[in-house]
Amino acid sequence: MTKRLENKKLAVVTGGAGFVGSHLCERLAKDGWRVISLDNYFTGSKENHVPGVEYREGHTKDIEKYISEMPDIIYHLGEYARVEQSVLEPDVVEDLNTRGTEGVLAFWKRNRCKLVYAGSSTKFGDNLDSPYARTKKENTEKVRAVGDAERLPYAITYFYNGYGPRERSGVYGTLIEHFKRMYLSGAPCAVVRPGTQERNFTHVLDLVDGLVAVGERGEGDEYGLGNEKAYSIREVAELFGFGDNVVMFPTRPGNRMTADLDTTKTRKLGWSAGRSLEEYIRSFVEEHPRGKQRDKRVLVFSTTFAPVSGLAEDAFTELARAVPEVEFAIVTTRFSRDAAHTPPPAPNITLHRIGFGAPFDKFLLPLLGPFVGFILWSKHRYLFAWGLMASYAALAGFFFKTVVGAPFLITLADQNIDDLTLLRRALFSILLSRADQVYGTHGAQEATAMRVAGKTLPRNSLGEGDAFANALRFAYADIVRKAQEQS
Repeated sequence: MTKRLENKKLAVVTGGAGFVGSHLCERLAKDGWRVISLDNYFTGSKENHVPGVEYREGHTKDIEKYISEMPDIIYHLGEYARVEQSVLEPDVVEDLNTRGTEGVLAFWKRNRCKLVYAGSSTKFGDNLDSPYARTKKENTEKVRAVGDAERLPYAITYFYNGYGPRERSGVYGTLIEHFKRMYLSGAPCAVVRPGTQERNFTHVLDLVDGLVAVGERGEGDEYGLGNEKAYSIREVAELFGFGDNVVMFPTRPGNRMTADLDTTKTRKLGWSAGRSLEEYIRSFVEEHPRGKQRDKRVLVFSTTFAPVSGLAEDAFTELARAVPEVEFAIVTTRFSRDAAHTPPPAPNITLHRIGFGAPFDKFLLPLLGPFVGFILWSKHRYLFAWGLMASYAALAGFFFKTVVGAPFLITLADQNIDDLTLLRRALFSILLSRADQVYGTHGAQEATAMRVAGKTLPRNSLGEGDAFANALRFAYADIVRKAQEQS
């Protein structure tokens, strides 16, 4: 260990390349601190780097390996931070939140400095049914226990729905940024039922003001950092002017209806949230024209469908029934002679079949499916193309994307990837590399997919339909997950 610098105080910020962390680093550097950011770039971005900050890349569980200096204060923001998505990848949450924070606490004990921990407002909500909420609650208790036992200075803060510059979209994005992307693209607005759930949206600069105040003068627990004004999700959609262009999605596990906000201790430090969500959205809408309204249509490739179906196809039918406003055109095979007499399983599903009514049809799908897809794509303005699994259907989507250049999503559903032959592994790897996005149902499946393919899963944008596509994909994965748990 090296000694603390005499001229400048040192602040270590975990997650310093993230949304809130980057703004905190910027503020501390301007205030004269020497700032070291430790980030593994799981959700952080090098685009968020700011002048005057030292950036080190690594996992918080190995913080001792990357930081030998003795800090005056640690701001621990570097944890997994998405409630609903955490249900699909508990192993990732365990690694980042439990193991990562154990490393930070050991580092804190050794350096005997102050720790400011970013807890979660889910602790005060009416739904703790997610790996994220559970681990954050446990970590809050650990911080208190270590601080009290070791007589170390600490303060625990609770963020309420941050928004502002450097928000990210995609799976780990914020709600306001999702709405902004859907507004700009002309895609419909995805709202999780019932839409009346309320949130205390808080500007990121208000959060940073609070973190700095707590870092300077806060002691102990219960420092709420949230705007007193609450909005329902439907009200936020109305602020953006979506009107009737809204699609209601199934309820999600971990989705709380309310959260108690108590800023009493933070206000005693002279802090309050002064920035308005309404003004922020109004300014955004005035500066950015809304995108041309897009059709609520999705093009899907599936190896089989009704009457021959498995968990993946049945889950998709359930998804279609849950979002009747969205039209799904499914390019699939006849596969069975009964197909000619089998109607679509949902009113918003249109089946475009290929073949002669035999299992051999699956070999025809990669050859004929792209042509059917091309004809459909030329007639309608689909949001994106979707391959239900990395199979013959995804191969059809592969050729379709090559010709048309359409944004292409592959979901793995209940697909077994462990025992693929060498030839299938090679094909699997090619399919994954050509897709814009590939998602499994859970973290373990995605880890297996990466091992088999020998590469990380692509997470590129699906273009104008990206934010809405993410809502569809999540709802589908949750249906698959529930079916697997029941089987």
